[in-house]
Amino acid sequence: MRVAPVGGTAVQDHVALAEIELCGELIIAASAAKDRLSLESIDAVLRVSKEHDRATTPVRSAATGR
Repeated sequence: MRVAPVGGTAVQDHVALAEIELCGELIIAASAAKDRLSLESIDAVLRVSKEHDRATTPVRSAATGR
């Protein structure tokens, strides 16, 4: 079994670190809330904007109607 050497060989995945930070913020908000978080509250914690929602809404294809 090979083990990574101790020292400066750490790899940082910036996307994973950002996701971990957002999860932590969501956990803190959920633990501070008296009831379940609303979708709007979750969006606020995760910094989701309405513009992003419109950009990810599927558009129906004229050819297939789906």
